[in-house]
Amino acid sequence: MKRLVLLSAAVALGLALSATPTLAQRKITLNVITAGDQNMVDYVKDYLAPQFEKDHPDVTVKAVGTGPGDAGSQKIYEKLVAEKSNDAWDIDVAVIHQKAAGQMVTEQLLAPYVKDVSTGKLVTSAAAVNSLGTDVKGYVIPMFNSQTAIAYNTTMVKDPPATYAALEKWVAANPKKFGYNGIKGGMSGVAFVVGWIYSMAPNAERLMNGPYDPETKKSWDQAFAMLAAFNKNVVLTPGNAGTLDMLNRGEIAMGPVWVDMFYTWQADGKIPPTVKLKLIGPGMPGQPMYYVVPAKAANAKLAEEFIALATSPKVQADGIVRRFNWYPGIDAASVKSELDAATWQKLFVDVTPEDLASKGKPFPIAPYFNDILESYERKVQ
Repeated sequence: MKRLVLLSAAVALGLALSATPTLAQRKITLNVITAGDQNMVDYVKDYLAPQFEKDHPDVTVKAVGTGPGDAGSQKIYEKLVAEKSNDAWDIDVAVIHQKAAGQMVTEQLLAPYVKDVSTGKLVTSAAAVNSLGTDVKGYVIPMFNSQTAIAYNTTMVKDPPATYAALEKWVAANPKKFGYNGIKGGMSGVAFVVGWIYSMAPNAERLMNGPYDPETKKSWDQAFAMLAAFNKNVVLTPGNAGTLDMLNRGEIAMGPVWVDMFYTWQADGKIPPTVKLKLIGPGMPGQPMYYVVPAKAANAKLAEEFIALATSPKVQADGIVRRFNWYPGIDAASVKSELDAATWQKLFVDVTPEDLASKGKPFPIAPYFNDILESYERKVQ
């Protein structure tokens, strides 16, 4: 009887142990949270996640979006602040905008993970070092780099202006043929306004690099007066997509656009091939979004492996360049070998690498950025 009891106990214990999953059987959830439009979430969920899960069968990647613009990144910041006293945080990987990155680094909410990622050595962008005036080196890897430029219809504009000053004269001679979306309908309009201030006001380098002096905005009065006069001869479009729509219909001949969005629309047949791009001087802003790892990410090593995959030359070529027409987040030279000549030439056909080097500008440091937007609302719109 005693032996039977012992045997029964052993069988019961064996059943209990077999019912408990081993470490290898347990699924780990890697939480990836991204600001930006829905296409950012879809990119993680439909493209990156399956590749990562294939190589990590014990991992499930969960992608969550927080919404477009700086407001989306602000929600991620608030989540990290709320968890600051916890030992482990829910977010493993985040994709954020420049403004939030600087704040998160300053408040020690991010891990200096780049040195531990194999693709960290491929990061050459100045935006990976300075984010709107804050040193973020070692804490961020750009997911991609984007750029604004002027789109123009070659059937309506034979010799497009090459500078802001030339554009001002062109618009005076061709009223209501240029359109942009102000500062509230999307970032292409914001970028246009920032480029105007870089061109028309003194000390553009100070705006990009600091130091901040609140008195500087007084030197912008003439530039904003000129922009107010300029706006009387332009069409204010209903957003980034609105500018492209009006270009497509021929309602305007020129307008500022995001290069990646322009090429995607053109590939989908929503912008005719007669519409081209020009990056005008002295320059227009672009901006990246960053991959970051929170300081107390529960799955920090897996997060680093995920980012290493996402920033590898092959994935940057196929996912970032081919799928979305973004510029690579890592050094473009390391991506070129993964692309066919036609794709590479298409990406740089209108806006060349030389154009990007000489006329691709960052947005201003955060306090100047805020001053420009506030001044526009008071003096132009």
